[in-house]
Amino acid sequence: MMECRLFRIEGRVQGVWFRESTRRTAVPLGITGYAKNLADGSVEVLACGNHIELEKLTKWLKQGPPLASVSHIEWKPTKPLHSDSFETR
Repeated sequence: MMECRLFRIEGRVQGVWFRESTRRTAVPLGITGYAKNLADGSVEVLACGNHIELEKLTKWLKQGPPLASVSHIEWKPTKPLHSDSFETR
């Protein structure tokens, strides 16, 4: 069963390849959605997939890529996104 989560990740998460690294992590897991920078310096990620794969992505988002420093992450369930890919915005 597919579920979707809307994440907000704070810390040093812009200018450190966070969005592209998230895409590279999500695609092999079969997760669709997007990652985008927000004006306040955080990153928003919408991720849709099965529960087990979303848990793997959630664990990865808590760390992010090597140059990132995640200070806070929160997520909430959201409506499914009808997409067949994961993109950076």
